[in-house]
Amino acid sequence: MDRTEKREFVTSLAAVFAETSMVVVTRPNGLTVAEVTDLRRRMRAAGANFKVAKNRLATLALDGTRFDGIKPLLKGPTALAWSRDPVAVSKAAVEFARINEKFVVLGGALGAQTLDAAGVKALSELPSLEELRAKLLGMLQTPATRIAGILQAPGGQIARVLAAYAKKDEAA
Repeated sequence: MDRTEKREFVTSLAAVFAETSMVVVTRPNGLTVAEVTDLRRRMRAAGANFKVAKNRLATLALDGTRFDGIKPLLKGPTALAWSRDPVAVSKAAVEFARINEKFVVLGGALGAQTLDAAGVKALSELPSLEELRAKLLGMLQTPATRIAGILQAPGGQIARVLAAYAKKDEAA
């Protein structure tokens, strides 16, 4: 890379850090091309991005952002994963680390909060944003369903009582 390409890369990475809410730092030691391709596919499916970046350029891009706390993690071969949905990116990274021992999650940052590997793993165990929305919608719809059932129950009971009296009168 020449200087202009490096400047453009740092600028684009800084723009990414300004837009995202979660960054995960990983160590992809010894991954094959096929494994990295599989990892990128999984990240894309989760709505996340994965990029191997030079530590020096990533450190320059981190200057002045809320993710400054991850600079100490940028030593040795590292790669960054990021997403607007913090649970999605952490789930994708932790799940891939579980199935591939060469891929290690070093830590990350959720906004200004720096997380270690255990923090990223704990975040990955939370329900995703879509799951939370579905649960909330279900909770909002449940009372309406129960109210409709309660309102219909007395009418049904009256109809059964009247039907019982009608059968009794027919039998008599």
